[in-house]
Amino acid sequence: MDRRRFLHNLLSGATALAVAPALLRGQDALAGDPARFAAGLRERPWLAGWKSVQSETLGPENVRIEGRLPAGFGGTLYRNGPAWTERAGFRYEHWFDGDGMVHAWRFNGDGTLTHRARMVATPKFTREQAAGRFLYPVAGTSVPDMQPIRNNDDANAANTSVTVINGRLFALCEAGSAFELDPDQLTTLGPVTWRADLAAIPFSAHPLVDRDGSVWNFGSISMMGGNGLVVWHIGRDGTLASADVLETPVPGYLHSFAMTDRHLVFVLIPFRYLEGAGAFFERLRFRQDQPLRIAVVDKHAPAQARWFEADFAAIYHFGDAYERDGRIVLRAVQHPDVEEARSPLKAAMNGDGDVHGGNGPLRELVLDLRRGDARWEETGIAGIEFPVFDTRTRSAGPARLYAPVHASASVAPYFNGVGAFDVARDRRQVHDYGRDVLVEEHLFVPRPGSTRPDDGWLVGTLLDAARGRSGIAVLDAGRVEAGPVAQAWLPYTVPLGFHGHFAAA
Repeated sequence: MDRRRFLHNLLSGATALAVAPALLRGQDALAGDPARFAAGLRERPWLAGWKSVQSETLGPENVRIEGRLPAGFGGTLYRNGPAWTERAGFRYEHWFDGDGMVHAWRFNGDGTLTHRARMVATPKFTREQAAGRFLYPVAGTSVPDMQPIRNNDDANAANTSVTVINGRLFALCEAGSAFELDPDQLTTLGPVTWRADLAAIPFSAHPLVDRDGSVWNFGSISMMGGNGLVVWHIGRDGTLASADVLETPVPGYLHSFAMTDRHLVFVLIPFRYLEGAGAFFERLRFRQDQPLRIAVVDKHAPAQARWFEADFAAIYHFGDAYERDGRIVLRAVQHPDVEEARSPLKAAMNGDGDVHGGNGPLRELVLDLRRGDARWEETGIAGIEFPVFDTRTRSAGPARLYAPVHASASVAPYFNGVGAFDVARDRRQVHDYGRDVLVEEHLFVPRPGSTRPDDGWLVGTLLDAARGRSGIAVLDAGRVEAGPVAQAWLPYTVPLGFHGHFAAA
Protein backbone atom coordinates (compact mmCIF):
# COMPACT_ATOMS: atom_id res chain seq x y z
CA MET A 1 0.00 0.00 0.00
CA ASP A 2 1.45 3.39 -0.99
CA ARG A 3 1.69 6.36 1.37
CA ARG A 4 -1.23 8.30 -0.11
CA ARG A 5 -3.63 5.35 -0.05
CA PHE A 6 -2.53 4.33 3.45
CA LEU A 7 -3.06 7.77 4.92
CA HIS A 8 -6.38 8.14 3.10
CA ASN A 9 -7.65 4.91 4.64
CA LEU A 10 -6.26 5.73 8.07
CA LEU A 11 -7.75 9.19 8.23
CA SER A 12 -11.16 8.20 6.88
CA GLY A 13 -14.00 7.42 9.26
CA ALA A 14 -12.86 9.87 11.99
CA THR A 15 -9.63 7.96 12.69
CA ALA A 16 -7.32 10.98 12.60
CA LEU A 17 -4.67 10.94 15.31
CA ALA A 18 -5.26 14.64 15.82
CA VAL A 19 -8.28 13.84 17.99
CA ALA A 20 -6.10 12.19 20.63
CA PRO A 21 -5.60 15.32 22.78
CA ALA A 22 -9.34 15.93 22.93
CA LEU A 23 -10.00 12.37 24.09
CA LEU A 24 -7.34 12.47 26.75
CA ARG A 25 -7.83 16.00 28.04
CA GLY A 26 -8.92 16.40 31.65
CA GLN A 27 -9.81 19.52 33.60
CA ASP A 28 -9.77 18.43 37.23
CA ALA A 29 -7.16 16.28 38.94
CA LEU A 30 -8.78 13.07 40.18
CA ALA A 31 -5.59 11.32 41.23
CA GLY A 32 -4.68 9.44 44.36
CA ASP A 33 -2.85 10.91 47.35
CA PRO A 34 0.82 9.85 47.82
CA ALA A 35 0.50 10.28 51.59
CA ARG A 36 -2.53 8.01 51.66
CA PHE A 37 -0.65 5.38 49.67
CA ALA A 38 2.39 5.64 51.98
CA ALA A 39 0.15 5.09 55.00
CA GLY A 40 -1.38 2.05 53.34
CA LEU A 41 2.06 0.67 52.49
CA ARG A 42 3.14 0.84 56.13
CA GLU A 43 0.12 -1.23 57.09
CA ARG A 44 0.21 -3.57 54.09
CA PRO A 45 3.76 -4.28 52.85
CA TRP A 46 2.45 -6.10 49.78
CA LEU A 47 1.52 -2.70 48.33
CA ALA A 48 5.22 -2.39 47.45
CA GLY A 49 4.10 -3.87 44.14
CA TRP A 50 2.47 -0.52 43.34
CA LYS A 51 5.03 1.80 44.94
CA SER A 52 6.61 4.44 42.73
CA VAL A 53 10.33 4.24 42.04
CA GLN A 54 12.41 7.32 42.82
CA SER A 55 15.46 6.57 40.69
CA GLU A 56 15.84 6.35 36.93
CA THR A 57 18.05 3.27 37.29
CA LEU A 58 18.36 0.25 39.56
CA GLY A 59 21.48 -1.93 39.80
CA PRO A 60 23.39 -3.58 38.44
CA GLU A 61 22.94 -5.91 41.40
CA ASN A 62 24.68 -9.30 41.45
CA VAL A 63 23.16 -12.06 43.61
CA ARG A 64 23.77 -15.77 44.08
CA ILE A 65 21.38 -18.27 42.55
CA GLU A 66 19.84 -20.73 44.99
CA GLY A 67 19.55 -24.27 43.62
CA ARG A 68 20.97 -25.26 40.24
CA LEU A 69 20.06 -23.99 36.80
CA PRO A 70 19.14 -26.78 34.37
CA ALA A 71 21.66 -27.71 31.68
CA GLY A 72 20.95 -25.63 28.59
CA PHE A 73 19.11 -22.87 30.42
CA GLY A 74 20.62 -19.41 30.03
CA GLY A 75 19.76 -15.93 28.91
CA THR A 76 17.99 -12.77 30.04
CA LEU A 77 14.43 -12.19 31.14
CA TYR A 78 13.35 -8.69 30.12
CA ARG A 79 10.26 -7.27 31.83
CA ASN A 80 8.36 -4.00 31.62
CA GLY A 81 5.76 -2.27 33.73
CA PRO A 82 4.56 1.09 35.09
CA ALA A 83 7.05 2.24 37.72
CA TRP A 84 7.05 6.05 38.08
CA THR A 85 3.62 6.96 39.43
CA GLU A 86 4.17 10.00 41.71
CA ARG A 87 5.41 13.56 41.19
CA ALA A 88 5.04 16.77 43.18
CA GLY A 89 2.38 15.42 45.54
CA PHE A 90 0.33 13.92 42.71
CA ARG A 91 -0.19 10.18 42.26
CA TYR A 92 -1.73 8.37 39.33
CA GLU A 93 -4.77 6.31 40.30
CA HIS A 94 -4.80 3.98 37.28
CA TRP A 95 -2.29 1.12 37.12
CA PHE A 96 -1.75 1.64 33.37
CA ASP A 97 -0.50 5.22 33.78
CA GLY A 98 2.98 4.99 35.28
CA ASP A 99 6.04 5.52 33.09
CA GLY A 100 7.70 2.32 31.98
CA MET A 101 10.76 0.76 33.59
CA VAL A 102 12.43 -2.15 31.78
CA HIS A 103 14.19 -4.80 33.89
CA ALA A 104 16.89 -7.22 32.75
CA TRP A 105 17.33 -10.38 34.84
CA ARG A 106 20.49 -11.91 33.35
CA PHE A 107 21.51 -15.46 34.28
CA ASN A 108 25.29 -15.56 34.28
CA GLY A 109 27.32 -18.70 33.74
CA ASP A 110 28.96 -18.65 37.18
CA GLY A 111 25.98 -19.33 39.44
CA THR A 112 25.01 -15.68 39.78
CA LEU A 113 22.29 -13.44 38.42
CA THR A 114 22.57 -9.75 37.53
CA HIS A 115 19.57 -7.45 37.77
CA ARG A 116 19.46 -3.97 36.29
CA ALA A 117 16.57 -1.70 35.43
CA ARG A 118 16.17 1.64 33.70
CA MET A 119 13.31 4.00 32.97
CA VAL A 120 12.41 4.24 29.30
CA ALA A 121 13.51 7.75 28.29
CA THR A 122 10.43 8.66 26.27
CA PRO A 123 9.81 12.34 25.46
CA LYS A 124 7.08 12.28 28.12
CA PHE A 125 9.36 10.98 30.86
CA THR A 126 12.38 13.15 30.07
CA ARG A 127 10.32 16.35 29.86
CA GLU A 128 8.47 15.57 33.09
CA GLN A 129 11.74 14.78 34.85
CA ALA A 130 13.02 18.21 33.87
CA ALA A 131 9.79 19.95 34.90
CA GLY A 132 9.40 18.07 38.20
CA ARG A 133 5.71 17.37 37.56
CA PHE A 134 3.44 15.42 35.26
CA LEU A 135 2.75 17.31 32.05
CA TYR A 136 1.02 15.03 29.56
CA PRO A 137 -2.12 12.90 29.19
CA VAL A 138 -2.21 9.33 30.47
CA ALA A 139 -4.69 6.52 29.99
CA GLY A 140 -6.67 6.63 33.22
CA THR A 141 -5.99 9.75 35.34
CA SER A 142 -6.79 13.39 34.65
CA VAL A 143 -3.63 15.48 34.94
CA PRO A 144 -3.92 19.18 35.87
CA ASP A 145 -2.55 21.91 33.61
CA MET A 146 -1.65 19.51 30.83
CA GLN A 147 0.63 20.56 28.01
CA PRO A 148 -0.48 20.14 24.38
CA ILE A 149 0.79 17.11 22.49
CA ARG A 150 1.60 16.83 18.80
CA ASN A 151 0.80 13.11 18.53
CA ASN A 152 0.35 10.05 20.72
CA ASP A 153 4.11 9.55 21.16
CA ASP A 154 4.32 12.76 23.18
CA ALA A 155 2.22 10.89 25.78
CA ASN A 156 3.77 7.45 25.24
CA ALA A 157 4.59 5.80 28.59
CA ALA A 158 6.20 2.67 26.98
CA ASN A 159 5.13 0.71 30.05
CA THR A 160 3.40 -2.55 29.13
CA SER A 161 5.66 -5.11 27.48
CA VAL A 162 8.93 -5.80 25.71
CA THR A 163 9.93 -7.86 22.72
CA VAL A 164 13.14 -8.81 20.96
CA ILE A 165 13.24 -8.93 17.16
CA ASN A 166 16.49 -9.93 15.45
CA GLY A 167 18.47 -9.06 18.58
CA ARG A 168 16.82 -5.65 18.99
CA LEU A 169 14.97 -4.85 22.23
CA PHE A 170 11.74 -2.82 22.16
CA ALA A 171 9.57 -1.37 24.94
CA LEU A 172 5.87 -1.40 24.03
CA CYS A 173 2.55 0.09 25.10
CA GLU A 174 -0.96 0.14 23.64
CA ALA A 175 -1.19 3.52 22.00
CA GLY A 176 2.24 4.53 20.74
CA SER A 177 5.39 3.60 18.87
CA ALA A 178 7.79 0.90 19.95
CA PHE A 179 10.83 2.40 21.72
CA GLU A 180 14.13 0.67 21.03
CA LEU A 181 16.54 0.06 23.93
CA ASP A 182 20.12 -1.12 24.15
CA PRO A 183 19.74 -4.79 25.20
CA ASP A 184 22.74 -4.63 27.56
CA GLN A 185 22.59 -1.21 29.23
CA LEU A 186 18.84 -0.62 28.67
CA THR A 187 19.49 2.94 27.49
CA THR A 188 16.80 4.32 25.21
CA LEU A 189 17.70 4.60 21.54
CA GLY A 190 14.40 6.19 20.52
CA PRO A 191 11.03 5.51 18.89
CA VAL A 192 10.99 3.17 15.92
CA THR A 193 9.43 4.28 12.66
CA TRP A 194 9.00 1.17 10.57
CA ARG A 195 8.40 3.36 7.49
CA ALA A 196 8.58 7.12 7.08
CA ASP A 197 4.83 7.62 6.61
CA LEU A 198 4.04 5.45 9.65
CA ALA A 199 5.64 7.64 12.33
CA ALA A 200 3.80 7.51 15.69
CA ILE A 201 1.23 4.97 14.48
CA PRO A 202 0.40 2.66 17.44
CA PHE A 203 2.38 -0.59 17.67
CA SER A 204 0.62 -2.46 20.44
CA ALA A 205 2.05 -4.38 23.39
CA HIS A 206 1.29 -7.99 22.40
CA PRO A 207 3.10 -8.90 19.17
CA LEU A 208 2.94 -12.58 18.20
CA VAL A 209 5.75 -14.53 16.55
CA ASP A 210 4.80 -16.69 13.58
CA ARG A 211 6.42 -20.06 12.84
CA ASP A 212 8.67 -18.46 10.21
CA GLY A 213 10.05 -16.04 12.82
CA SER A 214 8.17 -13.01 11.50
CA VAL A 215 6.07 -10.90 13.88
CA TRP A 216 2.42 -9.84 13.68
CA ASN A 217 0.96 -6.96 15.67
CA PHE A 218 -1.80 -4.38 15.56
CA GLY A 219 -2.29 -0.72 16.35
CA SER A 220 -5.70 0.29 17.65
CA ILE A 221 -7.19 3.54 16.39
CA SER A 222 -10.08 3.34 18.89
CA MET A 223 -7.87 4.93 21.56
CA MET A 224 -7.37 7.80 19.14
CA GLY A 225 -11.10 8.40 18.75
CA GLY A 226 -12.06 6.44 15.65
CA ASN A 227 -12.45 2.96 14.22
CA GLY A 228 -9.93 0.66 12.62
CA LEU A 229 -6.81 -1.38 13.21
CA VAL A 230 -3.38 -1.12 11.67
CA VAL A 231 -2.18 -4.67 11.02
CA TRP A 232 1.61 -4.87 11.22
CA HIS A 233 3.82 -7.62 9.80
CA ILE A 234 7.52 -7.39 10.69
CA GLY A 235 10.00 -9.76 9.08
CA ARG A 236 12.27 -11.91 11.21
CA ASP A 237 15.08 -9.54 10.18
CA GLY A 238 13.29 -6.66 11.92
CA THR A 239 12.23 -4.81 8.78
CA LEU A 240 8.68 -3.98 7.80
CA ALA A 241 7.01 -6.61 5.63
CA SER A 242 3.60 -4.88 5.44
CA ALA A 243 1.25 -2.47 7.18
CA ASP A 244 -2.45 -2.55 6.33
CA VAL A 245 -5.56 -0.88 7.66
CA LEU A 246 -8.43 -3.12 8.71
CA GLU A 247 -11.64 -1.11 8.88
CA THR A 248 -13.93 -1.98 11.79
CA PRO A 249 -17.70 -1.47 11.82
CA VAL A 250 -17.87 -0.01 15.35
CA PRO A 251 -15.46 1.27 18.00
CA GLY A 252 -13.99 -1.58 19.98
CA TYR A 253 -11.36 -1.92 22.69
CA LEU A 254 -8.73 -4.65 22.52
CA HIS A 255 -5.50 -5.14 24.42
CA SER A 256 -4.20 -8.25 22.64
CA PHE A 257 -5.15 -10.71 19.92
CA ALA A 258 -4.85 -14.37 18.97
CA MET A 259 -3.22 -16.19 16.06
CA THR A 260 -3.39 -19.56 14.32
CA ASP A 261 -1.18 -20.77 11.50
CA ARG A 262 -3.59 -19.26 8.94
CA HIS A 263 -5.45 -16.46 10.71
CA LEU A 264 -5.26 -13.48 13.03
CA VAL A 265 -8.25 -13.04 15.37
CA PHE A 266 -9.16 -9.62 16.79
CA VAL A 267 -11.89 -9.44 19.45
CA LEU A 268 -13.40 -5.96 19.82
CA ILE A 269 -15.07 -5.13 23.14
CA PRO A 270 -17.92 -2.62 22.64
CA PHE A 271 -17.69 0.63 24.57
CA ARG A 272 -18.91 4.21 24.63
CA TYR A 273 -17.48 7.48 25.89
CA LEU A 274 -19.12 9.58 28.57
CA GLU A 275 -19.68 13.21 27.67
CA GLY A 276 -17.29 15.82 29.03
CA ALA A 277 -13.62 15.88 29.87
CA GLY A 278 -11.48 13.11 31.26
CA ALA A 279 -8.81 10.57 30.44
CA PHE A 280 -9.50 7.59 28.18
CA PHE A 281 -10.45 5.06 30.87
CA GLU A 282 -12.26 7.69 32.95
CA ARG A 283 -14.64 8.27 30.06
CA LEU A 284 -14.80 4.70 28.75
CA ARG A 285 -17.74 2.48 29.66
CA PHE A 286 -17.96 -1.08 28.36
CA ARG A 287 -21.29 -1.90 26.70
CA GLN A 288 -22.50 -5.14 28.24
CA ASP A 289 -25.70 -4.84 26.22
CA GLN A 290 -23.75 -5.14 22.97
CA PRO A 291 -22.05 -8.22 21.47
CA LEU A 292 -18.38 -8.66 20.85
CA ARG A 293 -17.35 -8.09 17.24
CA ILE A 294 -14.71 -10.57 16.12
CA ALA A 295 -12.55 -10.20 13.02
CA VAL A 296 -10.99 -13.31 11.48
CA VAL A 297 -8.22 -12.12 9.16
CA ASP A 298 -6.40 -14.29 6.64
CA LYS A 299 -2.67 -13.58 6.89
CA HIS A 300 -2.51 -13.32 3.10
CA ALA A 301 -5.16 -10.52 3.09
CA PRO A 302 -4.63 -8.44 6.27
CA ALA A 303 -6.94 -5.61 5.20
CA GLN A 304 -9.96 -7.91 4.94
CA ALA A 305 -11.92 -9.72 7.63
CA ARG A 306 -14.75 -12.11 8.15
CA TRP A 307 -16.84 -10.82 11.04
CA PHE A 308 -18.50 -12.78 13.84
CA GLU A 309 -20.52 -11.81 16.93
CA ALA A 310 -20.44 -13.37 20.39
CA ASP A 311 -21.86 -12.61 23.83
CA PHE A 312 -20.15 -9.73 25.64
CA ALA A 313 -16.99 -10.40 27.63
CA ALA A 314 -14.31 -8.10 29.05
CA ILE A 315 -10.93 -9.52 28.03
CA TYR A 316 -7.32 -8.41 28.26
CA HIS A 317 -5.37 -11.58 27.52
CA PHE A 318 -5.63 -14.65 25.32
CA GLY A 319 -3.94 -17.99 25.63
CA ASP A 320 -3.53 -20.20 22.58
CA ALA A 321 -5.67 -20.53 19.46
CA TYR A 322 -5.99 -23.40 16.99
CA GLU A 323 -8.02 -24.53 13.97
CA ARG A 324 -9.69 -27.92 13.61
CA ASP A 325 -12.73 -29.30 11.77
CA GLY A 326 -13.71 -25.93 10.32
CA ARG A 327 -13.54 -24.14 13.67
CA ILE A 328 -11.19 -21.70 15.33
CA VAL A 329 -10.91 -22.12 19.09
CA LEU A 330 -9.18 -19.55 21.28
CA ARG A 331 -8.85 -19.33 25.05
CA ALA A 332 -9.32 -16.05 26.90
CA VAL A 333 -9.43 -14.86 30.51
CA GLN A 334 -12.66 -12.99 31.21
CA HIS A 335 -13.12 -10.19 33.76
CA PRO A 336 -16.72 -10.52 35.07
CA ASP A 337 -16.58 -7.15 36.87
CA VAL A 338 -16.42 -4.57 34.09
CA GLU A 339 -15.55 -1.76 36.51
CA GLU A 340 -12.58 -3.77 37.75
CA ALA A 341 -11.64 -4.44 34.15
CA ARG A 342 -11.78 -0.71 33.38
CA SER A 343 -9.36 0.08 36.23
CA PRO A 344 -7.61 -3.07 37.52
CA LEU A 345 -6.21 -2.88 41.07
CA LYS A 346 -7.45 0.69 41.51
CA ALA A 347 -7.71 0.22 45.27
CA ALA A 348 -4.07 -0.88 45.42
CA MET A 349 -3.03 2.22 43.50
CA ASN A 350 -4.78 4.26 46.21
CA GLY A 351 -3.14 2.36 49.06
CA ASP A 352 -6.31 0.51 50.06
CA GLY A 353 -6.52 -3.13 51.07
CA ASP A 354 -10.03 -3.69 49.72
CA VAL A 355 -8.80 -5.01 46.36
CA HIS A 356 -10.91 -7.21 44.13
CA GLY A 357 -10.32 -8.95 40.83
CA GLY A 358 -8.20 -11.69 39.35
CA ASN A 359 -10.93 -14.33 39.80
CA GLY A 360 -12.21 -14.44 36.23
CA PRO A 361 -12.81 -17.68 34.35
CA LEU A 362 -10.77 -19.05 31.47
CA ARG A 363 -13.25 -19.60 28.63
CA GLU A 364 -13.06 -20.92 25.08
CA LEU A 365 -14.38 -18.85 22.20
CA VAL A 366 -15.42 -21.16 19.35
CA LEU A 367 -15.75 -19.61 15.88
CA ASP A 368 -17.52 -21.91 13.42
CA LEU A 369 -16.16 -20.97 10.00
CA ARG A 370 -18.76 -23.06 8.17
CA ARG A 371 -21.88 -21.81 9.91
CA GLY A 372 -20.58 -18.31 10.60
CA ASP A 373 -21.45 -18.22 14.29
CA ALA A 374 -19.55 -17.93 17.57
CA ARG A 375 -20.15 -19.23 21.08
CA TRP A 376 -18.47 -19.38 24.47
CA GLU A 377 -17.66 -22.67 26.22
CA GLU A 378 -16.54 -23.17 29.82
CA THR A 379 -13.23 -24.76 30.82
CA GLY A 380 -13.83 -25.08 34.55
CA ILE A 381 -10.71 -23.00 35.27
CA ALA A 382 -10.86 -19.66 37.09
CA GLY A 383 -8.68 -17.29 39.09
CA ILE A 384 -5.81 -16.96 36.62
CA GLU A 385 -4.32 -14.25 34.38
CA PHE A 386 -1.41 -13.69 31.97
CA PRO A 387 -1.68 -17.15 30.31
CA VAL A 388 1.21 -18.33 28.10
CA PHE A 389 1.97 -21.52 26.18
CA ASP A 390 4.69 -23.25 24.19
CA THR A 391 4.32 -21.85 20.66
CA ARG A 392 5.82 -25.07 19.24
CA THR A 393 2.52 -26.84 20.02
CA ARG A 394 0.93 -28.17 16.83
CA SER A 395 -1.69 -25.84 15.46
CA ALA A 396 -4.50 -28.42 15.15
CA GLY A 397 -5.06 -28.86 18.88
CA PRO A 398 -5.06 -27.10 22.24
CA ALA A 399 -1.86 -26.16 24.02
CA ARG A 400 -0.97 -26.57 27.65
CA LEU A 401 -1.37 -23.21 29.42
CA TYR A 402 0.79 -21.73 32.17
CA ALA A 403 -0.43 -18.86 34.34
CA PRO A 404 -0.25 -17.19 37.77
CA VAL A 405 -3.01 -18.47 40.05
CA HIS A 406 -4.59 -17.94 43.46
CA ALA A 407 -3.02 -21.02 45.06
CA SER A 408 -4.05 -20.61 48.72
CA ALA A 409 -4.76 -18.03 51.38
CA SER A 410 -2.58 -14.97 50.83
CA VAL A 411 -1.79 -11.72 52.61
CA ALA A 412 -2.37 -9.91 49.31
CA PRO A 413 -5.38 -10.05 46.98
CA TYR A 414 -3.04 -11.09 44.18
CA PHE A 415 -1.68 -14.29 42.66
CA ASN A 416 0.58 -16.39 44.87
CA GLY A 417 1.13 -19.49 42.76
CA VAL A 418 1.77 -20.68 39.22
CA GLY A 419 -0.20 -23.36 37.43
CA ALA A 420 0.00 -25.61 34.38
CA PHE A 421 -3.35 -26.49 32.77
CA ASP A 422 -4.08 -29.24 30.26
CA VAL A 423 -7.65 -28.21 29.54
CA ALA A 424 -8.43 -31.03 27.11
CA ARG A 425 -7.47 -33.71 29.69
CA ASP A 426 -8.73 -31.75 32.70
CA ARG A 427 -5.32 -31.92 34.36
CA ARG A 428 -3.65 -29.20 36.36
CA GLN A 429 -0.51 -28.74 38.40
CA VAL A 430 0.02 -25.85 40.82
CA HIS A 431 2.96 -24.62 42.82
CA ASP A 432 2.12 -22.44 45.83
CA TYR A 433 4.86 -19.88 46.53
CA GLY A 434 3.36 -19.05 49.94
CA ARG A 435 1.03 -16.55 51.56
CA ASP A 436 3.49 -13.62 51.45
CA VAL A 437 4.62 -13.90 47.81
CA LEU A 438 3.06 -12.05 44.86
CA VAL A 439 3.52 -13.93 41.58
CA GLU A 440 3.92 -12.33 38.15
CA GLU A 441 3.73 -13.73 34.61
CA HIS A 442 5.84 -16.87 34.07
CA LEU A 443 7.15 -17.36 30.53
CA PHE A 444 7.78 -20.68 28.83
CA VAL A 445 11.40 -21.26 27.72
CA PRO A 446 11.98 -24.18 25.29
CA ARG A 447 14.78 -26.63 25.99
CA PRO A 448 17.49 -26.00 23.35
CA GLY A 449 17.58 -28.66 20.66
CA SER A 450 14.18 -30.09 21.57
CA THR A 451 11.11 -29.93 19.35
CA ARG A 452 8.75 -31.71 21.77
CA PRO A 453 6.01 -29.31 22.97
CA ASP A 454 6.24 -28.34 26.64
CA ASP A 455 9.78 -29.65 26.97
CA GLY A 456 11.37 -26.72 28.76
CA TRP A 457 11.06 -24.42 31.75
CA LEU A 458 9.04 -21.60 33.23
CA VAL A 459 10.77 -18.43 34.35
CA GLY A 460 8.94 -15.73 36.27
CA THR A 461 9.33 -12.94 38.81
CA LEU A 462 8.13 -12.68 42.40
CA LEU A 463 7.67 -10.15 45.20
CA ASP A 464 8.16 -11.38 48.77
CA ALA A 465 6.21 -8.84 50.83
CA ALA A 466 7.26 -10.22 54.23
CA ARG A 467 10.99 -9.98 53.51
CA GLY A 468 10.93 -6.86 51.33
CA ARG A 469 12.56 -8.42 48.29
CA SER A 470 11.85 -9.21 44.66
CA GLY A 471 13.08 -12.36 42.98
CA ILE A 472 13.01 -14.72 40.05
CA ALA A 473 12.35 -18.45 39.78
CA VAL A 474 12.96 -21.21 37.24
CA LEU A 475 10.69 -24.26 37.22
CA ASP A 476 10.56 -27.46 35.17
CA ALA A 477 7.48 -27.01 32.96
CA GLY A 478 6.76 -30.74 33.23
CA ARG A 479 6.85 -30.72 37.04
CA VAL A 480 5.42 -27.36 38.03
CA GLU A 481 4.07 -28.70 41.33
CA ALA A 482 7.66 -29.47 42.44
CA GLY A 483 8.44 -25.76 42.61
CA PRO A 484 11.58 -23.89 41.56
CA VAL A 485 14.74 -25.72 40.60
CA ALA A 486 16.56 -22.40 40.93
CA GLN A 487 15.73 -18.95 42.26
CA ALA A 488 17.44 -15.70 43.17
CA TRP A 489 16.43 -12.77 45.39
CA LEU A 490 17.31 -9.09 45.27
CA PRO A 491 17.92 -7.06 48.45
CA TYR A 492 15.12 -4.68 47.38
CA THR A 493 11.65 -4.72 45.83
CA VAL A 494 10.64 -3.52 42.38
CA PRO A 495 7.12 -2.59 41.26
CA LEU A 496 4.96 -5.27 39.73
CA GLY A 497 4.98 -5.19 35.95
CA PHE A 498 2.94 -6.72 33.18
CA HIS A 499 4.77 -8.64 30.48
CA GLY A 500 8.20 -9.85 29.48
CA HIS A 501 10.35 -11.61 26.92
CA PHE A 502 13.03 -14.23 27.50
CA ALA A 503 16.08 -13.89 25.24
CA ALA A 504 18.00 -17.15 25.28
CA ALA A 505 21.77 -16.96 25.56
